[in-house]
Amino acid sequence: MHRALLHVSRRAVTARNLASTVEGDAFRLNEYSSKYLGHRKAAFTEKLEIINADDTPAIPIYRVTNAVGDVIDKTQDPNFDEPTAIKMYKTMTQLNIMDRILYDSQRQGRISFYMTSFGEEGNHVGSAAALEPQDLIYGQYREAGVLLWRGYSMENFMNQCYGNADDLGKGRQMPMHFGAKERNFVTISSPLTTQLPQAVGSAYAFKQQKDNNRICVVYFGDGAASEGDAHAAFNFAATLKAPIIFFCRNNGYAISTPTSEQYGGDGIAGKGPAYGLHTIRVDGNDLLAVYNATKEARRVALSNRPVLIEAMTYRLGHHSTSDDSTAYRSAEEVETWGDKDHPITRFNKYITERGWWNEEKEKEWQKEVKKRVLTEFSAAEKRKKAHYHDLFEDVYDELPLRLRRQRDELDAHIAEYKEHYPLEGLHEKH
Repeated sequence: MHRALLHVSRRAVTARNLASTVEGDAFRLNEYSSKYLGHRKAAFTEKLEIINADDTPAIPIYRVTNAVGDVIDKTQDPNFDEPTAIKMYKTMTQLNIMDRILYDSQRQGRISFYMTSFGEEGNHVGSAAALEPQDLIYGQYREAGVLLWRGYSMENFMNQCYGNADDLGKGRQMPMHFGAKERNFVTISSPLTTQLPQAVGSAYAFKQQKDNNRICVVYFGDGAASEGDAHAAFNFAATLKAPIIFFCRNNGYAISTPTSEQYGGDGIAGKGPAYGLHTIRVDGNDLLAVYNATKEARRVALSNRPVLIEAMTYRLGHHSTSDDSTAYRSAEEVETWGDKDHPITRFNKYITERGWWNEEKEKEWQKEVKKRVLTEFSAAEKRKKAHYHDLFEDVYDELPLRLRRQRDELDAHIAEYKEHYPLEGLHEKH
């Protein structure tokens, strides 16, 4: 009798222990899922396996057209109307022509610095067209096409590159550092990647507004994604659930560093899910695909779910006028990319097949744009530079005593050595 009771007691203890184990495992899995893993389903395994990063499949590249511009799946065609499509094409070609003229002008010593967008026109215009005017944009430095789409004038482009008295930034910035408050485009700054955490802050501020209808879009390159600011921004956006799109222009090179040496793993898009960002990789030379991806990303972001877009493209030009890309890549590589996959050529086919464009219109448009660019270029070159007193203005409402003293010291210095300063080329002081 005693032995029977002992056996029953042991079975009860075993059952309780088993129940406790099951309950404990369920408790831990629930905790891991809800508190550690972003509500993803957690599971235990008794199989010892370290995930091999090289075996992880790459995120596919979304596209609408093939390399020659044929629409592959008609359901993915955004079906632009003629005015929109022509504006897109004209914006891309205008950017291309402006780049050629300003690049040559720097080589002639007429401006100090320039960066072209050769080969990347499609991701500029495709993304810009999918946004709303009220959306705030933070650029890196190769997004002139976004500003062109938003109506930034050729006069403003030229004045900024010359840094003359009519430059909105009063000549304080390097060329290519555009900004336009009325276009919701934050002024570009030189330090790499600083715009990413700033953009998350702006997006979070939008989120606090009642009935918010704005998102923030921040552009950056594959090299910028290696900076610590990028990773901080990704994490901030995911944890704060900010209405933002991170738009990476992966053009194959971070100045002279190829992407094969820039990062490991599945490119830039591969980082998105790890940070909790909704993610898509898109053919950056396919304007239609970039437009669709950005439009959908905006819809997602507006519901406070941050999105990462990696646009796969290729930089046909040098990084800047300070760079000679033949030192780290072959001319044959560049030529092959230009021949086989150019965004302007691809979209040209789209509008030509619909009867909206032809060779005659192309010739007339090229002639018109060249004339417009050269006219504004010549006018900007003749305008006077901002007065050096502007160095001290626009920070304080009332100029502090220490700055007044510095300004007076500079006045005295220039008065003494005026023969060394081109004062006749300066705008009159206020």
